[in-house]
Amino acid sequence: MRSTRIAISAAMLGALALPALSATTASAATVPTVATATPAVSCHNLPPLPYEVHAKAVIIRSKASSKSTALGVLYKNHKFSVAKRSGNWLYITDKTTGVKGWVSGTYVYRDVRMCLD
Repeated sequence: MRSTRIAISAAMLGALALPALSATTASAATVPTVATATPAVSCHNLPPLPYEVHAKAVIIRSKASSKSTALGVLYKNHKFSVAKRSGNWLYITDKTTGVKGWVSGTYVYRDVRMCLD
């Protein structure tokens, strides 16, 4: 009984696969092949975008807290580098003024790269 079931299943799969295989080879022979241009570099392999200030100005603080002491102001046109993260806070060095401290990740973050594959 079990061998009969296996034989019937194999016959059914063969009967279903035969027309599908012959249709794909026939259609592939009649349709001219077109070379598709694939990009050499995927945008997923590219380095992340730089951090940017997404507000007019952001307060640089002494600790990763909105209630800590203000040390300075980071403006959009200032150059800065990010050293580390803690939750939603970034420890930065403002290269324009030399001030080091924490800024909120709500206003300073990386843009998202759009990959159109």
